[in-house]
Amino acid sequence: MDGEALVSEDSGADRKRRVHGMLKLYYGLNEEGKAEEEAQSLDPCDINGPHFDPEHFLNKLRRECSLAELMDQETCMVKQIRSLDSDMQTLVYENYNKFISATDTIRKMKNDFKKMEDEMDCLSANMSAITEFSARISGTLQDQHAQITKLSGVHTLLRKLQFLFELPARLNKCLEMQAYAQAVRSHRLARCVLQQYSHLPSFKGIQDDCHDIMDKLAQELRQKFRDGGSSAKDLSECVELLLQLDEPAEELCDKFLSHARSRLESDLQGLEAEIRPYPYASAVKNASARRVSSPASLGSPADSSPKASAIFSPTSNTDILEFIDRGCNEFVSSLCLVITSYQELFVSHAQTGELASKNIPEMANGKLHTFVDDLAARYFSLVERRIQEEKGVGDNSLLVRALDRFHRRLQAVTKLLPGSTVPAKGTEIVIRAATERVKQYLAALQSFYMDSLTDVRQALATPRLSVAGASVGGGGGSSRDGPNSLPELLSSLSASILNQIKSVLASVHLFTAKDITFSNKPYFKGEFCSQGVRESLVVSFIKFICQCSRQFCETAGDKGGSTPPALLLLLSRLCLDYETSTISYILTLTDEQFLVQHHSPVTPVTTLCTEAREAAQKLLNHYVKVQGLIISQMLRKSVETRDWVNTIEPRNVRAVMKRVVEDTTSIDVQVGLLYEEGVRKAHSSDSSKRTFSVYSSSRQQARYAASYTPSAPMDTNLLSNIHKLFSERIDIFSSVEFNKVSVMTGIIKISLKTFLECVRLRTFGRYGLQQIQVDCHYLQMYLWRFVSDENLVHFLLDEIVGSSAHRCLDPAPMEQSVIEVICERG
Repeated sequence: MDGEALVSEDSGADRKRRVHGMLKLYYGLNEEGKAEEEAQSLDPCDINGPHFDPEHFLNKLRRECSLAELMDQETCMVKQIRSLDSDMQTLVYENYNKFISATDTIRKMKNDFKKMEDEMDCLSANMSAITEFSARISGTLQDQHAQITKLSGVHTLLRKLQFLFELPARLNKCLEMQAYAQAVRSHRLARCVLQQYSHLPSFKGIQDDCHDIMDKLAQELRQKFRDGGSSAKDLSECVELLLQLDEPAEELCDKFLSHARSRLESDLQGLEAEIRPYPYASAVKNASARRVSSPASLGSPADSSPKASAIFSPTSNTDILEFIDRGCNEFVSSLCLVITSYQELFVSHAQTGELASKNIPEMANGKLHTFVDDLAARYFSLVERRIQEEKGVGDNSLLVRALDRFHRRLQAVTKLLPGSTVPAKGTEIVIRAATERVKQYLAALQSFYMDSLTDVRQALATPRLSVAGASVGGGGGSSRDGPNSLPELLSSLSASILNQIKSVLASVHLFTAKDITFSNKPYFKGEFCSQGVRESLVVSFIKFICQCSRQFCETAGDKGGSTPPALLLLLSRLCLDYETSTISYILTLTDEQFLVQHHSPVTPVTTLCTEAREAAQKLLNHYVKVQGLIISQMLRKSVETRDWVNTIEPRNVRAVMKRVVEDTTSIDVQVGLLYEEGVRKAHSSDSSKRTFSVYSSSRQQARYAASYTPSAPMDTNLLSNIHKLFSERIDIFSSVEFNKVSVMTGIIKISLKTFLECVRLRTFGRYGLQQIQVDCHYLQMYLWRFVSDENLVHFLLDEIVGSSAHRCLDPAPMEQSVIEVICERG
């Protein structure tokens, strides 16, 4: 059913649209309801066209359509005619109802307009009557109005005169009741009139009486203002009344600030009393000297933590936080109250009313800025003096909290007094304090490093410290391994320095904590982190370690100096470790903790690593030189103090050669504790059996035999020089590599070269030459295993024996078998 209803509704809507379309066509209207233009179809068969011809249309239908089609066409036209008739009737009925409604409306409007015209006529009559009566009243009261106006003016004048005559009594009454504001207001109302008619005796007397009374009132207001014991509201009213009484505003400002200055200066004096010269400075200095000289060993586990003895703090009456708290709670709070009161009295009230035209706010602001800057400068001076007393670097949190509170409280001055330089100067004090703190920490790190080196030297000087049966210092004493070996000393020294740096960074990091107000300042986000902490503290300390280490190479001289060789070796390894890993670790740790942003140029890691490696190289070269000179000294004395011409036949190896081998072995063990083995060339099978006879090889025979035969075909010196031209050049003092073999090679080269040069300066007998042969064979038996290339030892020992043979008066070399027996027995 619903579907049928829907279909019927759709068909009804289509029918309605079709009917309207036909009507529009019939009346010649388009879609917008406007008449179409004449450019329509001219077909006479178009039933809807204007040129329709019924006869022509019928003839065409009869001619073209069949009977059935004619019947259908007739039926369709009948339906359309009926439909149009029905629609025409509907339109006529609808328009008829509208015409009836419009007629009723027009009839009703005619009745309403008629009634409105009657009312407008009545209103016009009433207005005419009112105008007539008004004119009649004005004419009647015209004379009386002038009299009333005159009487009203006289009455007003009499009231003013009465007010003037009663003014002195009124002012006295207000003075008794302390109604100062009402008295000033009354006097201000009458002042101009009294001044204008002051030439009249009566008015002159009233003016004088009022003047005396107001002078007394002004005096009482001045006294009240001078006492300052009233509330802020009363003082504000007092100042406002004095300004209305033409009291000089500048004088009032000076009096107010003078009174406030006395109270603020008492607060400053109380703060200054807390800052006294530290009476215990000498005691601290003596204690520090005792600490530096104490023989504390770095080998203990406690040495890996920061030294508590490196920290001292002056014992003042109050600590820095209490001092800052007192200054903020007393001076800064009082200063803020003064600023608030002053602005309320001389700036805020003076910007309204008659006082605004006197430029009082500008003058008052200038005096207030000068006043605040003067007192703040004195307060800042006291704060800086107190901060300078904080020389200890143990607990940094107290100073940071004090500076944070100091900076935070000064921000109130910014809100109360815009444009003041006080907060900026306070921030500068905080920056200077942080910078000075960084310098103190650098000095503490440098002192700690020097004290650690002193402890290392003392540990090296103890006789119980030995390595692998040989003394660290290169001596001949032997004992079991002591509890403090070189690796332990190096590890302890490195760990203690690193832990001290971490401790210092943790303390300095408090300056950049998020809960610290001044840490958000651009300086602390940029310059302080990069230039202050990274460059001035960490990088400077690393450079100090390298420079201090290099200084040990400059004090030794030719005599070996006072620096233990083991210390040179240990420092060289320390600098090498810094170059390989420690420097990169420390700077990475610093950058991560402080979020360093390198806006300004900073020292790159590679530069520091290069400096550390140069220091390590210089120390190791110096170590080789010092150890070589120590052994060379023994060899030189053993050669210079012996009579080689008249010596007896050798029966054993000299003791000095045994001492040389023992010391070389001790040095080898010592270097092996800190450096890797290194690379050696392949050793020959008879390295330890080679002897150094002048006839031990064909080369030696060709070199020296000619000297011992009457028919020498060639000069032996010439042969020796020719051989040196084709031999490999040996650089005695070349830089060594960071391994044990290179270090030992350098030491042995220096020692044997010294032995060679000493031999060249002596003259030998037969047994003297044989003793040199025995000594050189003994050295060959042991020294070849320490060097990178055994041929180097062979060549130098060959040179020593050859030089001895050249300088021998009776060159008769010892048999090889005898030499071997003597050396094996030795």
